[in-house]
Amino acid sequence: MSGYQPDAEVLEALFAKADGKMRMARIAFENEFYDDAASRAYYAAFLAVTAVLAHHGFTFSSHGKVLGAFSKELIKPGLFPADTAQKLQRLFKDRQIGDYEADHSIEKEEAELDLADAKLILDACRQYLEKNRP
Repeated sequence: MSGYQPDAEVLEALFAKADGKMRMARIAFENEFYDDAASRAYYAAFLAVTAVLAHHGFTFSSHGKVLGAFSKELIKPGLFPADTAQKLQRLFKDRQIGDYEADHSIEKEEAELDLADAKLILDACRQYLEKNRP
């Protein structure tokens, strides 16, 4: 769905939540809860991407639609690096493993990469919105 235009407070609230998810991801990582670290890292990136899409008037009801729209509307036109799509897909996959798979867990190295990639995406989204405010 498009046409939604959030005010600055909504975007700031989304980034405040994203920052909170990143803090929790770091805490989980430091305490060796790698499944939870991966999950929180994904949600930090997801909320940042959601804020950028909302800035452009898009809202969606599913994670897949958010990720697809971000790729179509912002990555393909070159507004974000091409590897952002792969990072988001891997973060999503790791979140699924960490949250739902009983026979597989996220390893330390995977969680570390998840935190690093989520931070890159969060920072890139924040910078994008700072440059593109009306």
